[in-house]
This record gives sequence, structure tokens and C-alpha cells, in this order.
Amino acid sequence: MRRMTAEWDNPTRILLTLPGKDTDWDYILEEATDQYASLLEALSEGRESVVLIADGELPEKIARIVEGMNAKVVKDIPFNDTWTRDYGPITVEEDGKRLELDFRFDGWGGKFAADRDNAINRRLAESGVLEGERYRDCLDYTLEGGSVESDGKGTILTTTRCLCSPNRNGGKAKEEVGKILAERLGAERVIWLDYGYLAGDDTDSHIDTLARLAPDDTILYVAPPLDYNDEHYREMILMQNQLKGLSTQSGKPYRLVALPFPDPVYDEEGHRLPATYANYLVTAENVYIPTYNQPENDAKAVAQIKKAFPHHRPITVNCETLIKQHGSLHCSTMQLY
Repeated sequence: MRRMTAEWDNPTRILLTLPGKDTDWDYILEEATDQYASLLEALSEGRESVVLIADGELPEKIARIVEGMNAKVVKDIPFNDTWTRDYGPITVEEDGKRLELDFRFDGWGGKFAADRDNAINRRLAESGVLEGERYRDCLDYTLEGGSVESDGKGTILTTTRCLCSPNRNGGKAKEEVGKILAERLGAERVIWLDYGYLAGDDTDSHIDTLARLAPDDTILYVAPPLDYNDEHYREMILMQNQLKGLSTQSGKPYRLVALPFPDPVYDEEGHRLPATYANYLVTAENVYIPTYNQPENDAKAVAQIKKAFPHHRPITVNCETLIKQHGSLHCSTMQLY
């Protein structure tokens, strides 16, 4: 029997890739390095172990932090970008053993170069960073870690806009995708969200930007914006209504916990950026929460996430720089088990 692991189910390490000169971070590389230093400081505070992929020697500020952590630094694996959530291995448990599945990553439907990122998991297995006997080649199918959520009990939550997109696997129908998720991830059922998006999101509505599964039949989700004129209002209302109609495997309604919709954030050219509080990272003992220098919204997000993870320690990370490249905290990390 195979099941995709729930993210809070005792991960042992966190995989990250440090911004380098050959990435899209180059134009703000020092700022991006500071952002990753803050993220690593938060993970150090939470006593997490990390695997850090880096392009050459570590910047001094990063090296100081890593020196005080249980960290494995990998310097000989080339990469295109830093979003390990989407090219890192997806972990499943089968007959008491955990397997690391390496799906094809194509830059979110061919939007960006991904040839190096697509080879990272195999290189990690070959180098011994990942256990070779646990590695499984699934490169015949495109699937990103941020596009699927698991409760560890056979339910997968995802979005139609992403998994049925014509730029991934040729635009397969829900039924066909569901069969693949059952075979590869052990999904007994797939819950499809047909609505919800964020302006500036390159992922075609990854589920980790919109709604997240949590223990005790709980779903955290991004509530509609308070401004009726906001471009997201109608879609998020429809998504909220769809969530309210969902049932657990036992036939009961899910416990829904609403996260605030952040105030609009824009880049230097006036394009809206996909800030979201749903992009948190949860480990065995901690939950790392993205913030955006919006005190009221940030505080409310922390309070709501604590409702879903009352026994986890909340640790906040300002992610104003991460969203400049259209991702956030969860996107930049991947749990390893």
C-alpha cells in the first residue's frame, strides 16, 4: 500500500538551493542572499537539518549560519533556479519504507529553463545525499511538489488549472490524472479545486498558494480579498464556496481555517506579485510562516495557522524578497524524510 507522505510527518531534512549569479536572482543577488540568510536563520532557530545546494563557495553571511547547523552543503550540482519545492523529490511511503519519487520538471509548463533542475534529484541520489535504494525514476510524467497536497491518509488536494493544463502532460482530463496519482502517489481520492489563482503566479495555480491540508481534517485556505473590486474577488469566492462543499473520507465537512488575503504587493514595474500566507512550511515541530511587512495581516495569518497546528512552534520569515521572483517560503524548500 502506497501513500504520499503528509508534510508534517517527521521530515528529517530541508532541501534548499542558494541563489547564484547564473539564476534570475542575479539582478538582486545580495538582497536574495540576505533573504536566504533569514530563511536559514529561521530553520536554525527551529533546529532543522538542511541540505543546501550552492554554486561554489558560500557567501560569508551564509557560511556563518550554516556552520552552526546540521547541514550538508552540495557544491557540484548545477541548477537553473532555487525553487526546490517543485523539482525536489516527492516522498511516498510503501510497505513501511519511504521512497523518493523523481518526477519530470519542465519549468512550469515550459515557461523557464529547467534542464539542470530536472537532473538534480538523480544527481543527489548518485552522490549519496539521497539514499539510492529509495530513489525512483518517474521522469516520464511532469509533476511539481507545490501542485499536490496530501493528508498522509490517501487524499490528494490539487487544482484543475495546474494538473490538467495543456502545458503539462498534454492536458489530461481529471479522470486520467486521478489514475496516475493513484498509481504513483497512492491517492485513494483526489479533491479538485476548479477556482482560485494569484496574479503574478507562474505555476498555473499551485495548490500551495491557495489551500493546504492539515491534521484533523482541516484545510487552511486563502480567503477572498476584502476589496470587492480586487481582480481576485470572484474567483476566491468561488473557491471558498467549493471548499465549503467538500467532505472528508468519513463524509463529514472539513474544518476550514481562513487565511487573510495580503494587501497588494507590486514589483518595480507595477506588476502584481503573488503574495500568499498559504505558502508556509511545516515540519515535525515547527511551522514557518511567510510574512510581507503587513503587521495586521501577518499577525492574523500566524494566529490562523496556529489553529491548525496548535502543537507546532510558529516561526515567521519575511518573504518580501522571495515574492519578487514569484514564489515564497514553501516554494523555496522541500522536506526530505
